[in-house]
Amino acid sequence: MVKLINLTTFKKFIQSGSAGGFLLLAFLVLSLGIANSPLGQSFEDLLAFEIGYSSPQVHLQYPVLLWINDGLMAIFFLLVGLEIKRELVEGELSSFKQAALPVFAAVGGMLVPAAIYALFNGGTPTAKGWGIPMATDIAFAIGILSLLGNRVPLSLKVFLTALAIVDDLGAILVIAFFYSTEMHPMYLLYAAGVFALLLLFNRLGVKNLLFYLIPGLFMWYFVHHSGVHATIAGVLTALTLPTTPDATESPLEKLEHALAKPVNFVIMPLFALANTNIRFEAGMVEGLSSSLGLGIVLGLVLGKPLGITFLSWLSVKLGISALPPDIKWVQLLGAGLLAGIGFTMSIFVALLSFDAPELQAEAKFSILIASLIAGVSGYLFLKNLYKSS
Repeated sequence: MVKLINLTTFKKFIQSGSAGGFLLLAFLVLSLGIANSPLGQSFEDLLAFEIGYSSPQVHLQYPVLLWINDGLMAIFFLLVGLEIKRELVEGELSSFKQAALPVFAAVGGMLVPAAIYALFNGGTPTAKGWGIPMATDIAFAIGILSLLGNRVPLSLKVFLTALAIVDDLGAILVIAFFYSTEMHPMYLLYAAGVFALLLLFNRLGVKNLLFYLIPGLFMWYFVHHSGVHATIAGVLTALTLPTTPDATESPLEKLEHALAKPVNFVIMPLFALANTNIRFEAGMVEGLSSSLGLGIVLGLVLGKPLGITFLSWLSVKLGISALPPDIKWVQLLGAGLLAGIGFTMSIFVALLSFDAPELQAEAKFSILIASLIAGVSGYLFLKNLYKSS
């Protein structure tokens, strides 16, 4: 009887929206522990180990870390893209004004942090890092929000997800135009051709998922070799899948249901395990008070919620956007706090911004601290908010 009760409790926990968030946090802590233990170097060697296939015509041999961040995370972005399209067609983003709100929020969440960073670092050797606090780590932000389970209204989850996607697309564009050293336009044209083919399949009413997923793999390959972050291929593939505005289960919804558990319980924990392995070094704490540290921490912790809330409010006041009826401004502020979790995308921009190892280490530690502050404060803020309501 006890075993049956425990099994039932475990099953309910797995089916709850918070289970994936708890697992994500557990792997985050595990990764930090490994990085600062005698196993740290062995774990880094494992992440750097190359697997795959390579020939003069096809190059698909990459380190384990890249397969996780560019390969598995493309599946995560595919799932997120499916959720966004469903909401655009039949849900919380089906009206123009509600769909415009996360776009304006994301723009505010990029501009204000960049301005705060520039205020501290303008004219200094670290000025190039202005793109670091612009990013939101969509996986961790949504993972933390999922810890609150069903207490959070669906519209707030959709808002944060859409905001994070627009923010991520913005970060990809910033990287492409300001931080990329080598772009390959021909591969972008190939990817555009595949995307056009997927749109044609949608237009012709093709419902077999293989007609979308197999070309989607080719689009991933082309986008990856173009110099643009490959995860964008997941979002683009999702946008082409057919769906319906009624209760009929569409190909999009079938794929969404099939991907939910693998993404939440395998891909996101692996992502956390691979990307949180930050080794603590001497001088990191002191670096928080430097212009670099202050620009990153204040940009993410203060700039993100301020920029998101202000530009959202402005767009609503101007009649361009509309606030969903079950969301209040104070709840949107809580989502803005969670958007301050920059983490992996911010670390990626930091590595592109600086060549000096000491600046990279200082930036990574500042991003970790800022993301922890944003995640904890956003979670506690929303938890107390829904507890009192």
